[in-house]
Amino acid sequence: MAFDNNILQRWQQAEVLLIGGSAGSFKLFFSIVKHVDVDINKIIILVMHRKKNFFSEIEKLFSEHSRIYIKEIADKDVLQRNTIFIAPANYHTLIEKEGYFSLDVSDPVWYSKPSIDVTFDSAAEVFNERCVAILLSGANQDGAEGLLKLRQAGSLTIAQDPSEAEMAEMPRSAINLGAAELVLSAEDIYKLIRT
Repeated sequence: MAFDNNILQRWQQAEVLLIGGSAGSFKLFFSIVKHVDVDINKIIILVMHRKKNFFSEIEKLFSEHSRIYIKEIADKDVLQRNTIFIAPANYHTLIEKEGYFSLDVSDPVWYSKPSIDVTFDSAAEVFNERCVAILLSGANQDGAEGLLKLRQAGSLTIAQDPSEAEMAEMPRSAINLGAAELVLSAEDIYKLIRT
């Protein structure tokens, strides 16, 4: 797919790349991490539904194949460009206007903690049009409403093509809500990130 000038300009001007996913999205997360250039000059935030003890494994795997620094988010961590931040298990990750993360212990949303919706909602309030958000494969509707709020705030919003997602419910829910400005294959997601 060839991206038009409007999409390319919004990608280049974005400060933040947000990516959410659940069941069936791990391989795609891993491939995206491998495709991120060292000079991407964006804050990258990954929100995955996962078990508490999973981070040490993915941190090691991702770090071995990433060209930029990877960190699990801790409360009050300052947002930094050229860093991949991973939302921790058993907390919701919020973004504060002052430029740092806060962790929340509220009840799960869509049976998930971290919830993609919670992080996307807070990003919409802070970053408005300076954000690109991507929703990947997943078996529930978490992330769809948050992606809609991001789109309404002016962010560039993307859903993985449900026809190629291992679990189509999550991206399909976003598309049905009108939350996704673009519906992209994995290959086109990589292409945009490499632009």
